[in-house]
Amino acid sequence: MASIIERAPAKINLGLDIQGKREDGYHDLEMVMVSVDLCDYISVSALEEDCIQVASDCPKMPVNAKNDVFKAAQLIKENYQIKSGVSIFLTKKIPVCAGMGGGSSDAAATIRALNQLWDLKMSTAEMIALGMEIGSDVPYCIEAGCSRISGKGEIVQPIDGHFSSWVVLVKPDFGISTRTVFPNVDLENISRVNIDTIVETIEGNDYQAMIAAMGNALEDVSIARKPFIQKIKDKMVSSGADVALMTGSGPSVFALCQSEKQANRVVNSLKGFCKEVYKVRTL
Repeated sequence: MASIIERAPAKINLGLDIQGKREDGYHDLEMVMVSVDLCDYISVSALEEDCIQVASDCPKMPVNAKNDVFKAAQLIKENYQIKSGVSIFLTKKIPVCAGMGGGSSDAAATIRALNQLWDLKMSTAEMIALGMEIGSDVPYCIEAGCSRISGKGEIVQPIDGHFSSWVVLVKPDFGISTRTVFPNVDLENISRVNIDTIVETIEGNDYQAMIAAMGNALEDVSIARKPFIQKIKDKMVSSGADVALMTGSGPSVFALCQSEKQANRVVNSLKGFCKEVYKVRTL
């Protein structure tokens, strides 16, 4: 069989709220995520030799068991007793450690691709269960699109509404590890975000009301550590963005713009301010 190629889109959080801490140490989250057309690509091809080979055009990427792509392949091989091997090539466009779900989306794309390559006939629910063993954003990335996510990330509900916007994404020249953010969450004083309202505004196609409802409860923690995140947000809004928000646990920030002209203004204002600036659209 020839190579199978799967697209792995980045995601942004239109809303992120923390409900509380669970007994297993995880936090209960409520989120609204949407995919954008900044994508990595996963290419898989069969090997006769019983091994997993991972390569990438990004020198920063580990090509061993530290990579979520490798983990996904290993998990499927173990669960389905696959005795043949696979060669996986990762074409990287999504910035690393950016809060855009690149690693999770790569893992999800690997699961989808191997489901085809090895003709496993996994259902979406089975792929989501596998994904949850790798990371809490992987279940969403299995189907992507515009969805509400609950629990640790395993409950994914597609939102019945058409949301389309230009998006300007900025990745500052530093990363933030998600694992270091959650221990600093103060549940008593954290900003709360009404996820119900965001979902209702998307379903009702009310862009202005959606913008007013958007928020990210993790901004308090990440901006306290890296105040430059706030400077990016302020720069975006002052140059005409409808809204600017940190995505995930940061450090990336995105702006929503209804017109491409507006998005171009935001991009131009960020030149010389940040190196990694992307103008994309929601998928």
